[in-house]
Amino acid sequence: MKDQAEQQIKSTGIEIPRIMIAAAGSGSGKTTVVCGLLQAFLNRGTNLASFKCGPDYIDPMFHTEALGVKSRNLDLFFCHEETVKYLLCKNAEGADLAVMEGVMGYYDGLAGKSTDASAYDLAVKTGTPVILIVDCKGMSVSIAALIKGFLEFRPDNQIKGVILNRLAPMLYEDVKEIIEKELQLEVFGYLPVMKDCSLESRHLGLVTAKEIGNLKEILSRLAEQMEQTINLDRILTLAEVAPLVRREASPASEAMKHANEDKNSRYPVRIAVAQDKAFCFYYQDNLELLQELGAEIVPFSPLEDQRLPRGISGLILGGGYPELYLEQLSCNKSMLADIKAAIGNGLPCIAECGGFMYLHETVKGTDGNSYPLAGVIVGESYPTEKLTRFGYITLTAAEDNLLCDKGEQLRGHEFHYWDSTNTGAGMRAEKPLRRTAWDCVITEGNLWAGYPHIHFYSNPNAAIRFIKKARDRSLNQ
Repeated sequence: MKDQAEQQIKSTGIEIPRIMIAAAGSGSGKTTVVCGLLQAFLNRGTNLASFKCGPDYIDPMFHTEALGVKSRNLDLFFCHEETVKYLLCKNAEGADLAVMEGVMGYYDGLAGKSTDASAYDLAVKTGTPVILIVDCKGMSVSIAALIKGFLEFRPDNQIKGVILNRLAPMLYEDVKEIIEKELQLEVFGYLPVMKDCSLESRHLGLVTAKEIGNLKEILSRLAEQMEQTINLDRILTLAEVAPLVRREASPASEAMKHANEDKNSRYPVRIAVAQDKAFCFYYQDNLELLQELGAEIVPFSPLEDQRLPRGISGLILGGGYPELYLEQLSCNKSMLADIKAAIGNGLPCIAECGGFMYLHETVKGTDGNSYPLAGVIVGESYPTEKLTRFGYITLTAAEDNLLCDKGEQLRGHEFHYWDSTNTGAGMRAEKPLRRTAWDCVITEGNLWAGYPHIHFYSNPNAAIRFIKKARDRSLNQ
C-alpha cells in the first residue's frame, strides 16, 4: 500500500499552496513585503515555509532569525529543474503556505543577459503564481504602463496580480481602477511610505537580522499595515489554486544507495561546523544532506570556544564576517592552534570564503592592521574595497581532491570584498555565458579551501566523498 501511495504522489504531484513575490528591480520592496506578509500570516496562525530565489544567504537568515520561519534557497543555476522541485516539496512539506522571494528584477537571470535562473524562470518551472511588487514613488498612471511591459515581455509570465508599494493612500483607488480596467490584472492592495520600516537599504553582506535591534517592532508594524491595506485572504486563495508539483526522487538517492552499501557506512561521523556571528553563511540544504548521509553536525564558535569539539572527523568553516571580528578571532590562540594542528594531522576540512580567510597566516583589516590567524594557508587576505569576482561560477577540478575527481564539476558563487595573495589553483572557475575564467581553491590533501561558496546539490557526490573521507579518518584514528 505504501508503494502504491508513493507512486500516486509521483504521478499526480502534491499540493503546495504557494506564491512568489517578485519586483521590477532590486530595491523595490521585495524583502520588506515578504517579511511583512510572513509576519501577518504568522499572526493568523498560518504554518509557513519560505524560499529565496538565487544564492543569497541574507534573506533566508532574515526569514528564519526574525520570524522563526523555515527558509531555503531555490536556485536553477545550482540545481536542475527536477532537483529544485524536489527541494521545494521537501522543504514545504506540511506548510499551509509557501512564500518565495524573487531575486533582482523579475526577468533578470544569468550574466545579466538571460532569463535563465531568474525569478521568472523559477516561477514558470515550478508553476508558481506571481505577485509583482511595483515601487510607485513618483508615478501614477505610468504605473500601469510599467506593469503592462512586464505582462507582455513573456506570454507565460505567471504574473497574477500586483501590490503597489510606496503609494500615497489618496491615489490608491484611482490607480487600482486604471490597472484593473486597462490590464485585467488584480490589485491585491498597497503599502504607503512607511518611514523606518524598509528592509531594502541593508548593505548586502554587512547586516543580518540580529543586527537590526528594532526588527520585531518593524515587522509588527508592517503586518498591522498589511491587514489594513492588503487583501491577505485573496493572496491565500491565489496560493491555494497553484497547480500540483511533481515530487521528484532525491537527486542524491542513487549515489547514497551505493554509499550505504559500503560496509563502514553505518559508522558514526561527527562534522564540526563553525556557527557564530563571524561564520554564519550556510545553505541548510547542504548541512541536511550531510545529515542524511549519516553525519552528526556539531556546531562550535571560533569566536567563543577555546578548542574544537572532541571526537570530530571533519570540519566546515563557512562564510560570514570574520573581517568584523579580526581582533577577537586573532586573540583566541588556543582555537587557532587547535584548528591548525587538526588540519595538519589530516582532518578533512572545507573552508569557504570567510572560512578560507580565517585559515590564512594573516588577514588585513580595514584599520590597516594585519591580524595573525590560523596559519594553515601561507599568505594574507586583504581588503579590496570592491566586490571581487562576484557571481555564479562553475568549478572544474584541475586534480583529484577532497570533493572531486579531476575534471568533475561543482557549481557555486563568489561574493567578497577581500582577496588573497594565495587563492589556489585546484579548481578552474568559469562564469556562465561569459568568457571569464580563473584558477582558485587550495586543494591539498584533506583541505578544500577558497572563496567560492558551493552547493552540494549541484553534485551530491561531493558531499558523499567528504563524508567518506571523514568516516575513513574516524576508522583509522
